[in-house]
Amino acid sequence: MLIFADLTSSASPDSISSSASTSRQPIPLKTLISLFVHLFLELAGDNETAAGLFLAARPCGTLRPISAFYRRYNAFISVIACLSNQKAFWVLRSLIAWNTSSDVASVLEKFPHIRDYKAYTVPASVDFRKILKCQLAIASFGDDGKCSDVTGIQLPGVLDDLFAYDGPLGAIFGRRSITLNLWAPTAQVVHALLYKCPSAGDPFECIHLKDQDGVWCAVGPRSWEGCYYVYQISVYHQSTLRVEIYTVSDPYARGISSNGRRTLLVDLNSEDLKPSGWDDLAYEKPDLPSFSDISIYELHIRDFSENDQSVDPDFRGGYLAFTCQDSLGINHLKKLSNAGLTHLHLLPCFQFAGVDDDKSQWKHADDVMMSKLPADSEKQQAIITSIQDEDGYNWGYNPVLWGVPKGSYASNPNGPCRILEFRKMIQALNHIGLRVVLDVVYNHVHASGPLDETSILDKVVPGYYLRRNIEGCIEHSTCMNNTASEHFMVERLIIDDHLNWATAYKVDGFRFDLMGHLMKGTMLRAKAAIESLTKDVDGVEGSKIYLYGEGWDFGEVAKNKRGINASQLNITGNGIGSFNDRLRDAILGGSPFGHPLQQGFVTGLLLQPNEYDHGDRHIVDGMLSTSADHIQVGLAANLRNFVLTSHKGDMMKGCEILTHDGMPVGYALSPTETVNYVSAHDNETLFDIICLKAPVGISVDDRCRINHVATSIVALSQGIPFFHCGDDMLRSKSLDRDSYNSGDWFNRLDFSYQSNNWGVGLPPREKNENNWPLIRPRLADSSFKPQKQHILAAVENFIELLQIRYSSQLFRLQTANDIQERVRFLNTGTSWVQGVIVMSIEDCYEGKPGIVQLDHNYSYIVIIFNACPTKVSIPVPTLKRRALQLHPVLLDSADSLVKRSSYESSSGCFIIPQRTTALIIIILISSSISCIHQQDYYVFNGGNYTTVNFDFFILNIQGLVWDGFFTFFKYFFNIKIILRNSKKDVPKES
Repeated sequence: MLIFADLTSSASPDSISSSASTSRQPIPLKTLISLFVHLFLELAGDNETAAGLFLAARPCGTLRPISAFYRRYNAFISVIACLSNQKAFWVLRSLIAWNTSSDVASVLEKFPHIRDYKAYTVPASVDFRKILKCQLAIASFGDDGKCSDVTGIQLPGVLDDLFAYDGPLGAIFGRRSITLNLWAPTAQVVHALLYKCPSAGDPFECIHLKDQDGVWCAVGPRSWEGCYYVYQISVYHQSTLRVEIYTVSDPYARGISSNGRRTLLVDLNSEDLKPSGWDDLAYEKPDLPSFSDISIYELHIRDFSENDQSVDPDFRGGYLAFTCQDSLGINHLKKLSNAGLTHLHLLPCFQFAGVDDDKSQWKHADDVMMSKLPADSEKQQAIITSIQDEDGYNWGYNPVLWGVPKGSYASNPNGPCRILEFRKMIQALNHIGLRVVLDVVYNHVHASGPLDETSILDKVVPGYYLRRNIEGCIEHSTCMNNTASEHFMVERLIIDDHLNWATAYKVDGFRFDLMGHLMKGTMLRAKAAIESLTKDVDGVEGSKIYLYGEGWDFGEVAKNKRGINASQLNITGNGIGSFNDRLRDAILGGSPFGHPLQQGFVTGLLLQPNEYDHGDRHIVDGMLSTSADHIQVGLAANLRNFVLTSHKGDMMKGCEILTHDGMPVGYALSPTETVNYVSAHDNETLFDIICLKAPVGISVDDRCRINHVATSIVALSQGIPFFHCGDDMLRSKSLDRDSYNSGDWFNRLDFSYQSNNWGVGLPPREKNENNWPLIRPRLADSSFKPQKQHILAAVENFIELLQIRYSSQLFRLQTANDIQERVRFLNTGTSWVQGVIVMSIEDCYEGKPGIVQLDHNYSYIVIIFNACPTKVSIPVPTLKRRALQLHPVLLDSADSLVKRSSYESSSGCFIIPQRTTALIIIILISSSISCIHQQDYYVFNGGNYTTVNFDFFILNIQGLVWDGFFTFFKYFFNIKIILRNSKKDVPKES
C-alpha cells in the first residue's frame, strides 16, 4: 500500500485555485511512505479476521484485516475508513489536487468542479507506471505530526496525461495474423483466453499480453478467426479495495457470443458478411440534397413486426422483418417514404441488457386471455410486470457493448449472424427510400463494478470510464453509471464506435441519447470525424450523415460544471441538432414532469378547459398567448435571432422570448439545429396525452382532430420534423407514460389499422400508479377508443402533411437568413384571435426585391393552424384581393372538413373549420402552364421532377381573378397520384 501526502517540498506549489494557499510544511514523500509501509507490514502479520472492513490490497492481491489496527490506532480509524472514498484527483503526472482546504488552465478545462482544490506536486522520481497499478491514497498531517485526513485518489487525469493513446485497439486483422490490443494502464496482468465455441468448454489457448505503455498486446495466427476470446485481467478495483481477477469482453468487440459473454474474432470486411450489392450501397442511397430536407420517424425494432402476421414468423421482432417487402409494416413505411419521409430512427440496437439474446429463455404472456379482461383492469399490468425482465422486450437504453448489434433481434445470437442481418436491414430500408438513424447511448452504461457480468468498461480500467463525484462515487443522473466523455479515452471510444457504425453498417445518422451529458468538444470531434468520411475511401458519404440528440442540461454536468457540455444552448452554431422541447410543451401544455392535466395550445387551454385549475382568466389568457409565441418561434426553426411580434405587440427575437423558468425559447443559429417534435418514445403517446389533457366530454372525432393539428405543426415547421411511430395511427399505450419495459402488450403496433391499442388495461404500476385515478375512468369509457375509420383517416392526414411539406422548398428553408426574410406571422399582437396561428412563407414572386426564387410552383403560402373547438374567421388585411386557393393536396384531401376552408378575396378573410390546419397558396402562372404537355406531366417530389405518363388528363380552368394589378389564371389539375421518389416508378392512376 502506498500513501501519498503533501508531496512537495516547494513553498509555493502549483495551484488549482489562484486564491488558495498553503502554509503547512509538507512531509517528504520518502518519510511518509516508510511510515505507512512500516504500519502495513506490521498489519500484514496479523492472523485475526475482520467482519468486513478491509484497508488495502498488496500488489499481489493478498487481503489483510485491520482488526489489530482498531485496537492499537483507534484515533486513526475514522481517517482510515475514508479510503473507500476517492476525494483527491491525480490530474497530471506531476499534480494531485485535494480539497484539504491553486490556476492550471488545462486542468480546469477538464476538472472545473475542483477549481478550489489545493495542488500538490509529485516528485519526478516516482515510478508512475508502477504505482498506478496499486491502491493509492493521500494523507495530510498537522503540525503535531498526526494524520488529520486521508483519502483515495481518482486517476483519470493522470491516466490521460501519461497513457492517452491513438493507436489500434480491439482485434486487428492482418493478412496472416490477428493482433489483440487492450488499453488497460492500471492492469497488473492481462491474458486472452481463446475458445472454439461461444459458451461451454475450456479455453484452447491462454495468451499472455505484453504491456506496451498501457496497451496490452498479443499477436496470433489468422486461424483464430471465428474463435471467441475473453480477457482475464488482474487489476486493483476501488469498489472492493482489493486486486480483482476476472474475465471481461473486449470493449472494442465487433462480434460476440450470446449475451456478450465472449468476444467473437470476426473480420467485418469478410465477403461472407456482406449482402449482395453491399459495397455499392453508398452510391444507391436515397437522395438527400440538404439536411433541411430531412424528416424523421422513430421506431423500435421489435414493435415494428412482432404483431405483424404478414411477416415470416421467424423474422418477427428482428432485423429481417425489414426485408419482408410485402408485409403490412413495410407497406406502411413505403407509403410514408413515397410521400417524402426521409429517415427511419431505430431505437437502440447495440448489445444491451434487459433482454436475453437466447429466445428460448423468454417468458410469454397469454395475449388471448388478457384481451378478454376489462379495459381498466389491473391484471394485464400485473401479468406483464411479473415477466418483464424475462421476456423479449426492452427499449434498449441499457448499454453493455456499444459496437455490436443486439443479439435478440438476430436469428442466431452466436457467430456473425447478427452482423449480416443488420446489414440486410439497412440495405432493405435504403431500397425503399429511407435512410437509417441509430439511437446511440454513450452517456451511461448498464453496469459497473467487478461482479456484474454486463460490466465491461469499469472492469477494464476501474475508476476511469465512469464519471464520479467529489467523493469518488459514480454519478447516476442519467439513470445509471454515467460515462465521462471529458476523459480522453472515453471520448475516443465514443468516436471510434460511431465511426464503426457509419463505415461497417453504412448508417445515415445518429441520435445521441442525453447528449447534454456528453461534452461539446466530444460532439464536435465526432461530427468532424464523420464528415471526413468519403464514398471512395470509406464507402460512405460522411457529409450526408446527420447528428442530433437530447440537449437537456441537468445533473452533475448542468451549467458547465464538468466542462462545456453539449446542451441545447452550448451546442448551437455547429450544425448538430437538438430536440425542441419548447414547441412540444407549448403545443400540449405543461411538461412531462408536471401535472398530466395541464393543457396547452391544442388541448383546450382557455378555449375548452378541463377539470384542472390553471388559474384565473387573466392568467390562463396569458398562458395561451405565451404558448402561441413559443409555437411561432418553433415554426421558425426555433432560431435565436428570428424577429417576430409577440402577443404583447413587441418586436422580439426568439432568444428574448423566455420559458417559464427564464430560459430562451429560441436558441438555434440554423434551421437544421432544431428537431421539432410533439411526441417520442418517452412519455405518453400523442393520442394518449391528448386523452388526458383534453376535456373528458369531447368526442373521439375531436381527439383525432387535435392529434392531427398537433402533428401538422411539427410537419409544417421550419427545421427538422420528428415523429414517433404511431403518431400517424393514433397509437396508444393504454396511457403508459414510460413503456420501456412494458412488454409487447402495451407497446403493440397494428399496421392493419384495426386497433390503436387503447384500453388494454391499466398501465404498469411502477411508473403510472399515481395517475391511475385519472387513467381508470378514461380507459373504462369505450367512447375514447378510435375505430378503424379514425385510424385510416389519421394515416391519410399524415401522408398528406408529408406530401405538402415536400411539395415546396419553402417548407424546408436552408438558412436562418432565408427564414427571417420569408417567414411571417400574421395573427399577432394584442388583438390576436386566440387559438389561431397564421404563418406565411413568401418567394420572390411576391417577396421583396433581391430575394432568390426557390419554388417555381408557389409564390406565397399561408398556413393557418386553428386549435379552436369552433370555426374561426381570420381577417388578414395585407392579403386582401390576393389570388389564393387551397393547396392541391388538400383539394383532394381525405378530410372533408379541411376542404371547407375558404378565403374571401374582397375582405382578405379566411374561414377555417374547427381544429383544422389549412394551407392557402398562390400558384404561379408560368409554372402551371409549364406543366402542360401532350402526354407527359410533371409530378413534384422532394426537390425533383419525375416524368409521369397518365391514361388521361383533365385540366379545369377555374376562371379569372382580378386582383387590381394583373390577371391571374388558376389551374386545378384534377389528378389523383401517388408522389414517389424520382428514382422510382410512378403508377398510372387518375
